[in-house]
This record gives sequence, C-alpha cells and structure tokens, in this order.
Amino acid sequence: QVQLVESGGGLVQPGGSLRLSCAASGSIFSINTMGWYRQTTEKQRELVAVISSGGNTNYADSVKGRFTLSRDNAKNTVYLQMNSLKPEDTAVYYCLANLRRSRFSSTMDYWGQGTQVTVSS
Repeated sequence: QVQLVESGGGLVQPGGSLRLSCAASGSIFSINTMGWYRQTTEKQRELVAVISSGGNTNYADSVKGRFTLSRDNAKNTVYLQMNSLKPEDTAVYYCLANLRRSRFSSTMDYWGQGTQVTVSS
C-alpha cells in the first residue's frame, strides 16, 4: 500500500505563486527520486522537476529560475514552489515517486492522481 497525496493546486493570476506538496505514505523501504510532471490535452506528460535522495535537482528549461523543488526525506515529501506563474504553466500536475517497498524489491514508479494548476487573469 503506497499512496501519494498531492495538495496545493488551484487558480492563480499570472505572476502569482503556488506551492505544491506531495507526501508518500504506506509500505515504503526507501525512496529514490521524487518529482513533478505536468500534462495538458495538447501535450504529452512532461518533466517539470525531479529530485534525488541526495538533493540533486533537474528542471525543465521552461521553469528554471521560477520553480524550486525541495525534499523532506524524513516526511517522504516533496514541495514545488512555483513563482512568477505564466498561463502556459496551466496543466494537471502529477507527483512521481520512484521507490522500493522492501529491501527485496526493485524500484517502481508511483503516481499521484494529479492536481489542477490554472494560471489565468
């Protein structure tokens, strides 16, 4: 039983900010990477940002300098601080956790159900 609980999505005006949270819970041995992807009806799901267990981050070029991904390993939680939001950031944002459920298992990807972010005036 692994659950990813997302929060923080909503409607914001251009230039505004939102903070997304994703908490992994359940039977977890260790978490490798966590991050966020986003998807619209016009585009395939794309990487927004990912972070390793050691804190190394990777961002999509379109969000560099505006978004910041952080991780609280003790809480199995990642946070995506989104500043200077643009209408093109509008999408459903999905949390990803790559984790092992036991020491005898390989890593697998687990996805949240998605949270809507809408940037509009």
